[in-house]
Amino acid sequence: MFLPPRATVMFFILLAVTIPEAVDSLSYSQYKTLVSLSQSLLTRVSNLRSARGDADGSNRARLIAEKLERWQGVGFWGAAWSVGWDYVWNYTWGSDLDYAEIFGVASDLNQLGRVLGELTRSNSDMERASWVAGNYRNALAISKRIFNRLLKVFKKSGALREITETMQREVLEGGLLRDCMELGSNDLKGLIQIFKDLASQYSTSNHSQEL
Repeated sequence: MFLPPRATVMFFILLAVTIPEAVDSLSYSQYKTLVSLSQSLLTRVSNLRSARGDADGSNRARLIAEKLERWQGVGFWGAAWSVGWDYVWNYTWGSDLDYAEIFGVASDLNQLGRVLGELTRSNSDMERASWVAGNYRNALAISKRIFNRLLKVFKKSGALREITETMQREVLEGGLLRDCMELGSNDLKGLIQIFKDLASQYSTSNHSQEL
């Protein structure tokens, strides 16, 4: 079972919801950039899978890219309502949120950003392939840790937990992370920077509150 396109699209909001400071920090301009880069990257993933004969995988990526394209307009509000309602209903008072795990998500995103940032400095397909071969397991391990933390944060049944579980399957079983790494495009570099900025903003805010 792989991730429905709608759930993949909603995952980009999930990360912002998980990091409270990011909700205020993510401007509409950043949101549009996030969705646009994601749409472009998933289109490339679809083409990559098609070229190697993975018709099912290519179709999944293409459907996600099409959903992302629609999300740059009014389609945003429907999915945002579903995620927002689940958050308000199950986690609005904050007492049910594991903030240690939330901080861990921010830290892991920074670490994953640093790892993938090295990939974007590759100057050729050969360099990129060599880097992926040597570093994919590390990036996958960090991704697994992020998903495990998110499942501890979103422990109640609802849209947020369902999105996390299905996105986890697409990344860990569907090969989405490896495909994105193999492409190593500027789209991936832009996405990494946005998530690093969000994680950094949360980490800085959390540190300031502790002082």
